[in-house]
Amino acid sequence: MLSKNGSILHLFLKHKQGSEMRQVDELSLKEGYGIAEDMNANPISPRQVLVVRHEDIIDLAIPAGELRENIVIAGITSDNFTSGSLITFDSGAAIRLTFPCEPCKRIAHLVDSLKTLQYKRGMLGVIIKSGIIRVGNNVQIKPAQFPALSENPYERFLDFILKVPAGKVVTYKHILAAIGVDKSYLRAIPTYLKKTSADNYPIHRILDSQGYLIKYAPNQKSKLESESIEVLYESNLSRTVNKHFVKINKYLYQDATIYSK
Repeated sequence: MLSKNGSILHLFLKHKQGSEMRQVDELSLKEGYGIAEDMNANPISPRQVLVVRHEDIIDLAIPAGELRENIVIAGITSDNFTSGSLITFDSGAAIRLTFPCEPCKRIAHLVDSLKTLQYKRGMLGVIIKSGIIRVGNNVQIKPAQFPALSENPYERFLDFILKVPAGKVVTYKHILAAIGVDKSYLRAIPTYLKKTSADNYPIHRILDSQGYLIKYAPNQKSKLESESIEVLYESNLSRTVNKHFVKINKYLYQDATIYSK
């Protein structure tokens, strides 16, 4: 498909949790990482950057920056602004759009109903080519350059688990980051595991957030050991702790190219 042209109207940066969005003249995009100095930079996250169409926030009478977006672009139609599209900039920097940013209570005060923001809060994305972008730069978007990611967190969970190779492990917290959901989804992971345990997914490579083996993965210890992962045993009678665990830092899967291809 042909590229469609637009331009950057506004840029925003958020340094840390709880701080305000800060309007800036330029952003440094880092391949496989995110925006330099932005709190959402994370090599495995599908939501390193939030891009909003100017036309959508004008329709809703929402000032730029209020949706907690990083980039506001103009001149791109909604038909091209979809999961799997490729956005490129004058500097050569590029973003793969992953999935729509869901409306949440943090922005509920901006509208009478969050339903009016459905599919208008912008698209999340990952940085696939580094470069500096500036207000006024040209933007090109080419749709259908990558597989579209599911808007359903459970389906993204399944896709991610299949990417974890033999000899590597992931934790609950690591999974939340990789499928692009809030920490509140932590309670959903056991439900996901119960639904998945009977299927052909390598859930034995999943540990809890402290590195302990989980009860939802049958024969987990032997399966991990068959992949040359050392499973240790912790015994602490004073705390009635008797659990098998894995040293997370030694085996953690941290591939920064998960969403870059």
